[in-house]
Amino acid sequence: MKLRISLLTILIGMLFASCGLSTGKVAEQKDEGISVLRYDKLLSEYVRSNSFSAMQKLTMDYRQPTKILIEDVLSIGTVKDDTISQRLQKFYSDSTLLRLLSDVEAKYPNLDGVEKGLTKGFRKLKKEVPDTKVPFIYSQISAFNESIILVDTLLGISLDKYMGEDYPLYKRFYYDYQCASMRPERIVPDCFSFYLLSRYGLNYHEGTCLVDLMMHSGKINYVVQHLLGYEDIGQVMGYSEQENDWCKKNEKDIWEYICANNHLHARDPMVIRYYMKPAPTVDMLGGQAPALIGSWVGARIIASYMKKHKDLKIKDLLELTDYQNMFEESGYLKL
Repeated sequence: MKLRISLLTILIGMLFASCGLSTGKVAEQKDEGISVLRYDKLLSEYVRSNSFSAMQKLTMDYRQPTKILIEDVLSIGTVKDDTISQRLQKFYSDSTLLRLLSDVEAKYPNLDGVEKGLTKGFRKLKKEVPDTKVPFIYSQISAFNESIILVDTLLGISLDKYMGEDYPLYKRFYYDYQCASMRPERIVPDCFSFYLLSRYGLNYHEGTCLVDLMMHSGKINYVVQHLLGYEDIGQVMGYSEQENDWCKKNEKDIWEYICANNHLHARDPMVIRYYMKPAPTVDMLGGQAPALIGSWVGARIIASYMKKHKDLKIKDLLELTDYQNMFEESGYLKL
C-alpha cells in the first residue's frame, strides 16, 4: 500500500472512493535504534558522476526503493526499460533538481535527530502494540512529488519536501500555507501519522460522515502525541503557537459553530473539505481558524473519550472504529 502527500488525500479518498525488498541488507534495522538509509546520497552520487557502482547499488542492492522511485514517484518508465538508468540521470540533471540535490545534502549532512525521534516513537509503539513491525526506512529526493512513501515493509522520506518553509525553491511551486508544513521537525510526526493510517484505516460505510473523519484523523494525531511526547495536539499537527492558542481559546465557539450549522453528521464533500482540507485559514469565526480544524476538534473529542476510559490501552483505541458510539461516550464539551 502506498500513501501519498497528505492525510487529507487518505481520508477524503476513503470517503469517496506486497512488495518485499530485494536483499537482506535493506531489511536490517539495528537493535540499538533505527538507522535511515541515505538513498538520496547514493542517487546524488549516480547523477553527478554517472557512477556504475552507484547505479549497481540502486538497481541491485536497493531494487525496491528504486522501482518505487522510478515507476510510482517520478513515473518516468519501468525498471525493466533498457534505457531507464540514462533516463533517471537525465531527469535529475535538470538545473533545478541539481540544485535541489546539493541543497538537500547541505541541509541534511546527517539524520541523527530524525533517527532518534523514530527510534523513540517505534520503541513506545512496540510496547503499546507488540505486533508492530518497524518498516525499513530510507531517505530519497522525490523532485517535490511525495512527502512520505509507504509500501508494506518500506517507508521512504522525501527530504526535498522538508527543507524549511523559507526554502527559495518552494516559492516557485507552493503557496505559503503549504510551505508551513514543509519543515524538518515535521518528518517524524508525518512518518508516524502515515504509518498508523496505513495500519488502521477508516472503516468506511454508507453512513460515514464528518464526525467519523474528524475522530479517525484525531485518533491518529492523539496517538502520535502520545508516542512522541508532544504537550498538546496542535504541536502534533504543526500549528504555530498563535494558531494553537487561537484553537484553545475558541474551542467552545468552534464546536458551537459546527453544531449550529448541522455539520457534525454531514456527508457533503464540500462540507467535509471545509473542515479537513489544507488551506491558509478556514472561513470560521472571522476567518481565523487554522486549516484541518476538523482534525484538531476530532483529537479533542478523542482526548475527552480517553479521560472517561482511563483503562483503555493505545492498542485498543487504535482498533476502535465505532466513532458514533465513542462520540456519545466522550462527553465532549458536556454534550
